[in-house]
Amino acid sequence: MNKLNNINSKQDHILACLSSAPSNAKIIRSAARMAKAFDSQFTALFVETPDFAVATDENKKRLEENRKLAEQLGATIETVYGDDIPYQIAEFARISGITRIVLGQSSAIQKHLFGKPTLTQLLLSYVPELDIHIIPDKAADTTYHPKKARKYHHEQIIKNTVKSALILFAATLLSLLFHEIGFTDANMIMVYILGVLLTSIATSHQIYSLISSIVSVFIFNYLFTAPRFSLAAYDTGYPVTFVVMFLTAYITGTLAVRYKEQARQSEKIAKRTKILFDTDQLLSKAENKLAILQTAGQQINKLLGRSIVIFDHEGGRLSEPILFISDEQRFYDEETELAVAEWVLQNNHNAGATTKNFPDAQYLYFAVRVNERIYGVVGIDAMAGALDASEKSILLSILGETALALENEKNIREKEAAAILAESEQLRANLLRAISHDLRTPLTTISGNAGNLLHNSHSFDDETKQQIYADIYDDSMWLTNLVENLLYSTRIEEGRMMLKTSPELVSEIIEEAMQHIRPNAKKHSITVNYGDDLLMVRVDAKLIVQVIINLVDNALKYTPLDTLISISAECKNGMAEIKIADTGKGISDVEKGKIFDKFYSGEHKIADNRRSLGLGLYLCKAIVEAHGGSIHVTDNLPHGSVFRFTLPLEEVIIHEEISNPRCGG
Repeated sequence: MNKLNNINSKQDHILACLSSAPSNAKIIRSAARMAKAFDSQFTALFVETPDFAVATDENKKRLEENRKLAEQLGATIETVYGDDIPYQIAEFARISGITRIVLGQSSAIQKHLFGKPTLTQLLLSYVPELDIHIIPDKAADTTYHPKKARKYHHEQIIKNTVKSALILFAATLLSLLFHEIGFTDANMIMVYILGVLLTSIATSHQIYSLISSIVSVFIFNYLFTAPRFSLAAYDTGYPVTFVVMFLTAYITGTLAVRYKEQARQSEKIAKRTKILFDTDQLLSKAENKLAILQTAGQQINKLLGRSIVIFDHEGGRLSEPILFISDEQRFYDEETELAVAEWVLQNNHNAGATTKNFPDAQYLYFAVRVNERIYGVVGIDAMAGALDASEKSILLSILGETALALENEKNIREKEAAAILAESEQLRANLLRAISHDLRTPLTTISGNAGNLLHNSHSFDDETKQQIYADIYDDSMWLTNLVENLLYSTRIEEGRMMLKTSPELVSEIIEEAMQHIRPNAKKHSITVNYGDDLLMVRVDAKLIVQVIINLVDNALKYTPLDTLISISAECKNGMAEIKIADTGKGISDVEKGKIFDKFYSGEHKIADNRRSLGLGLYLCKAIVEAHGGSIHVTDNLPHGSVFRFTLPLEEVIIHEEISNPRCGG
C-alpha cells in the first residue's frame, strides 16, 4: 500500500523504525537512499516497550547493529517509550514534522480475515496525512516475533520459586480457615486469585504466576471440592469453575506483570527525564568551563552508573583527564586511553570499546561538539557492555547540552574580552588626548622661557632670570612626576609591578619624599610629626615615596596658598599609619567613592590650568594595597581632607629588645 502526495522536498522528513528484525537493515538502507534522493532529514525511531527488558541478547545485539547502521547512514537516532507501538510512532511523527514513513512489507500484510490490524493500517488511522512507503521483502511471509530471554541465574530461580511457594502456602492456609468458618467456594477462589496476583508482583517473570495459577486450581480441586482429597469432582459445573478460575488467575497475573514492567519503565523514564532537566538547570548555573565539565561528568555518572572521564579541548590539545570513578577498584590507563581520545578529537567520531576503532580500549569515547567544533571528549567505561539505545539517546542529549553550554561560555568570554579590549582602547585614546593636552601647557612654558633666556637674557635682571629658572624647574618637575605616574600605571596594568621590600624607617621615607616636595611648596606650610622616630615598616621605599609625593602634591594643587599641610606617622592597630591632612575645601561624599578610580580627576579646577590625569590617587591605592595596607580619605574638621594609609610593621631586635611591638591592639 502506498499513499503519495506532492510535497516540497525541502520540507520532507523521513522516518524509519528501528527494531531487532532481520529485515530492518534493508528498511533503514531504503529510507537512507530516499532521504538522500529527496535531500531531506532522516530519523530512525526505536519504540521501547516493556517487553524489551526481557529480550534476548541476540535481539539486543541485532538492534544495536541496526542502530549503528542508521547512524552511519546519517540518521538522527530517537527513542520513545510505550506499549502501543503504532500510537507512539504516530505521535512522534506528528510532533517532529515527519512527512514520510518507511515500513517493511510484512507490516502491511494482514494474515487472517479477523486478524489484528497491521501497523500500516493503524498508522493510517492515526496520521492519514502522511506518506507510507512499503519496502518489498522476499521474507515478508515469515512473520518476525522478538524472542524473550530465557536465561536466568540459579539464585534468581530459587528465590522466585520460594516466594511463589510461600504465597501459595499462605493462600491455602487462609482458604482452609475460610472453609472451617463456612465461607463459600467463591471466597476461597478469590484468595487463590489474590495469591496469583501477589506472586506476579513478587517475582521477576510471568512464568511463576502462570504456574501458580495452575497449581492453585489443582489445590482448590484437591482440598475443597467433593470428593475432597482427590482430583475428581462430582459437580458437573466444577470444570467450568476450574477453567474460569485458571483464566482469571492467569489474566490477573499477566496484567500485574505487564503493569509492573511498565511501572519499572516509567520509573526509569522519570529518572532519566529528571537527570536531563537537572542537567539543563545545573549547566545554566555553571559559571566557567571547569564547572560545566564537572556538572556534565556528574550527571552522566548518575545516569549510567559507570565511570566517566572528560577531557577539555583548548588550543588544539586535550587537557588532563577529569575522572568520575564509580568503582574505586577500576584503574584508568591514561597513556593508552589518551591515544583514543586524541583520535576522537582529530576525527570528530566515536571510538573505543564496542566500536571498530580501538575496540580494545577500556572506555567508549564521544566528542562534545556543536556541528564541527569540538569542545572536549567524554569517555564512558564499557566494562558493563555497550550502551543500549535509550541510554545512548539520553547521553547524546546531555553531551549536546554540554556543548551548547561550553559554546555560550566561550561566546561570553569572547564578548567580555572584546568589551575589555574596546574599553582599553578607549582608555588609551582618552589618555593620549589628556596627555597631549596636559603636556602642551608646561612644554609651551618651558620652550618659551628657554627661548627668552636664549635670545633676551642680556635684557633681564638677575631677579627675572631666577624667576624664569624657577618656572622652568617647576614645569619640568611636574612633567617628571607625570611621567613617573604613567610608568607605574603601565606596570600595574601589565602585572609587572614587582615589590622589592626591605625594612625601612618611616621617618627616612618621609624625609626623602620631602626633598622632592619642598621646591614646589614655597607658598604652603608643611609640618611633619612622628609618633615614633624608630617606626619601621617592610616596604618598597621608592614606591611609598611616590605615594607620599602624590598625596602631598594633590593637597598642594587643591588648597589655597599660605595654608597648612601636615604629615604625621604613628603606630595604630598593629600597623604603621601615615596621614596627610590639608585645610582646603574638602571632598564631597560623592567624590570620596570615586577619587581612587583610574582617570578620575575630580570637580575642582587647578589655579595654574594644569589638568590632572586622575592617575595619582589610583596609583596610591594600587601601591598601598600591593603592600598589604589600605588607604582612605576622611574630612578634616572644620574643613579640609585627611588621607590615611597603612603599612605593615617590621619588628626588629635592638639590644635584645623588640622594637615596633604590635601597637594599639
